[in-house]
Amino acid sequence: MALTEDLSLFLNDFGVSCTAGAISALGILDMPSQIISGDMVLSTDYTLTARFADFGGLKYGDAIAVGGTNYQVRETRRIDDGAFVEIGLMKT
Repeated sequence: MALTEDLSLFLNDFGVSCTAGAISALGILDMPSQIISGDMVLSTDYTLTARFADFGGLKYGDAIAVGGTNYQVRETRRIDDGAFVEIGLMKT
């Protein structure tokens, strides 16, 4: 027996509005900071977690607006069972 889940429940509480082309859906934006080269450089990576069905087709260079801020896709990776993707972003 296959299990079915409402994946939008995972995004409803913490998700922000995301738009890429004609597709609008919720995603969770993470902005972890990373210290590089000892304590000399502070870098922020932007990662969006979203449903594969919504944004799984994004490719390097595609544009996406997250919470009103424009980003460009660096990479798209399926996570766990493939229902969700992590999208590496850079601000434009």
